[in-house]
Amino acid sequence: MKALAIDKGSVTRFIDIAEPDCPSDHVLIRVERVGLCGSDLNTWRGLNPLTQYPCIPGHEIGGTIQKVGSNARHIHEGDKVVVLPCTECGHCSSCLSGRPNACQNNQTLGVQRQGGMVPLLAVPANKVIVCNTLSSNELALVEPLAVGLHAARRAQINVGEWVAVMGCGVIGLGAIAAANAMGGRVVAIDIDDRKQAVATACGAERYLNSTREDVAEILGQLNEGRGPTVVIEAIGLDKTIEQAVELAAFCGRVVYVGYAKKPVNYESARFLMKELDIRGSRNATVADFRAVLSLMEKHSYPIEHIISAHYPIDSADKAFKDWAADPGAFTKILIDL
Repeated sequence: MKALAIDKGSVTRFIDIAEPDCPSDHVLIRVERVGLCGSDLNTWRGLNPLTQYPCIPGHEIGGTIQKVGSNARHIHEGDKVVVLPCTECGHCSSCLSGRPNACQNNQTLGVQRQGGMVPLLAVPANKVIVCNTLSSNELALVEPLAVGLHAARRAQINVGEWVAVMGCGVIGLGAIAAANAMGGRVVAIDIDDRKQAVATACGAERYLNSTREDVAEILGQLNEGRGPTVVIEAIGLDKTIEQAVELAAFCGRVVYVGYAKKPVNYESARFLMKELDIRGSRNATVADFRAVLSLMEKHSYPIEHIISAHYPIDSADKAFKDWAADPGAFTKILIDL
């Protein structure tokens, strides 16, 4: 069968791979939608150090069960599913502490191992969640929204707290929607006004464009001049990672779900004097996926605003080129298989 692969030099091409088997503890999925992620774009740009070329991308997957292994009795042919794209080893400190989303030995589809931009994908039965009430479009959005929800949960947001979310990509939007659902008062921050409508629809009370507004001054006026109690950084630039510490209120909480591609420089006295909680947020748990599915079933996400474009798989190369040329024009691109 044909699979879409990314090769060195920002090149996509179709390669021939064997149709997968379906062992007794696996299911075979007919892939219908794959969302493009920033990690896929970095792979296409040659900037993802975790991948080896040629790489089959794709870990935001919605599809339909085509075949069920003999031991996967709780799943049936024809079920609609979302894929859990990460692995857990079961013996590292993260797994043993009940946080397999941060597994030290994780292998993510489309990153460390070949991904879902294929007609048929075999995965362990415990790596899918059945949801027959949602479309394949919606199911392909679950993973990035769950990553954002996990970041909001890491922040332990209380009702009425001011929460600044830096970055309005899908992960940032997931954090905005989750923070709003938890009772937070959310300020969304981005550099492109085209993101304002979707951020507001996800629950942001206010939107700031950091290219023309003094974010530090405006946020510093919140909470009776104390600033936001929570700052969630979902951009992954050294300057915004550093800025998050400055923006957070004294004894506030900073959650990093974006990561910089180069070292960052801190004035360590700032987070000591502020006694900040600085927390990482990686991937998402099964509970996070299920929470997003529940919110989707309640129409809590503005799906029509989040999905920016559909491209057929034959035009995936154009999708990468269009996204790279104008990142602000796209919130989420779905590839239709």
